[in-house]
Amino acid sequence: MTTVPAGTYTLDPTHTEIGFITRHAGIAKVRGTFREFEGTITVAEDLAASTASVTIRTASIDTGVEARDNHLRSADFFDVETNPVITFTSTAVHASGDALTLVGDLTINGITRSVELETEYNGAATDPFGNQRIGFEAKTVINRKDFNLTWNAALETGGVLVSEKVTIVLEVSAVLLQPAVA
Repeated sequence: MTTVPAGTYTLDPTHTEIGFITRHAGIAKVRGTFREFEGTITVAEDLAASTASVTIRTASIDTGVEARDNHLRSADFFDVETNPVITFTSTAVHASGDALTLVGDLTINGITRSVELETEYNGAATDPFGNQRIGFEAKTVINRKDFNLTWNAALETGGVLVSEKVTIVLEVSAVLLQPAVA
């Protein structure tokens, strides 16, 4: 694996996307993103000692359909009044060759489950403004019922309106806050 520059980084919300994909009526994919979040990544000299944490505002959900977004904010799904944030805190990093797995605790609706994010390091760069950046892509699949996201509607032709399986996808650009201390 290419070496990731050690240091503490903050997620750049203008160049990072935290999204999800689920099936609608069993035949189409619905995609959405969360517009408000913050997070840090601390890359250690020993990659296995690295950490990441993210906090996402549930009310910032955006699927491009206002009525659907309002339903997702309601007590049927995220209940944003009671559960204003989703959090992720890493517990382990495993690297094998070019494969990188970030393990951590994902909390949605006050329920915490361990998840594994299959992660791809996209490299490091210095932007035209002198900011040192790192980039990652990550993906995991969860069962929404594990987080008490159980609302659904039966379809006349069989099946249900919203799939249980949700794919979480991340496109991350993070800016160096503090280089690693030698």
